[in-house]
Amino acid sequence: MREFFSNKSNRLWMVLSAFFVTNALVAEFMGVKLFSLERTFGFEEVHWKLFGQGDLSFTLTAGVLLWPAVFVMTDIINEYFGRRGVRLLSYLTAGLIAYGFLMLYFAMELVPADFWRTAHIKPSWSPEEQDAVRAQVADYNAAYSVVFGQSMWIIVGSLVAFLVAQVVDVAVFHRIKAITGEKKIWLRATGSTLVSQFLDSFIVVFIALHIGQQLPFLQVLAISVMSYFYKGVMALALTPVIYLVHALIDRYLGEPLATEMKAAAQK
Repeated sequence: MREFFSNKSNRLWMVLSAFFVTNALVAEFMGVKLFSLERTFGFEEVHWKLFGQGDLSFTLTAGVLLWPAVFVMTDIINEYFGRRGVRLLSYLTAGLIAYGFLMLYFAMELVPADFWRTAHIKPSWSPEEQDAVRAQVADYNAAYSVVFGQSMWIIVGSLVAFLVAQVVDVAVFHRIKAITGEKKIWLRATGSTLVSQFLDSFIVVFIALHIGQQLPFLQVLAISVMSYFYKGVMALALTPVIYLVHALIDRYLGEPLATEMKAAAQK
């Protein structure tokens, strides 16, 4: 066991996989909140029109705060541990996300303690303050179920989109690397992310909104494009981060081990 933990490649695998799984899990549960990107930064909503669908703005899930980190981790794991490493973590993560939603379902079915329903009301507050809070959250248990009780179609859509995007990312990444070799990290990392996130953006919206809520296809397509636009910009913006992480890992591993791992990953 001591030899396992003293091995640099093993320690790197544990850190990267833990960061990957944690970010993906937390992003899924954070994603129940939708927010306006423009108004968050103090701007007016854009109200664009695409495919005949008007009044489109950047309404995103809170999960986008963490999904860029998952994109970066996917490319880094691809680089040093190859297809098998990414696929193993992707299937494991999808299983853990499904397990997490199952446990939430059981938690929502638990009978709440009576005092917990209004436990957020502090006796020290004035009657006016208590009334204001009750007007916003009358029942903690109901709020809990509303926040975490995502529809089955949203859960299925996010899981399918995640797995498809990861598998495609792996394939595109290694195809580009086979052509360019060790050069052009930005091309294989950013290029694979742009392709995989195009599929991710469309699949999750198609399953959750078109199949689940019967929204018109053109509206689903327009929403997908708006989401992909944000993800594409983030993929480009994170390119320097990928170079930085590469440099830190190469320095940690040492050039001989880093070169050996990259060569093995490509095979």
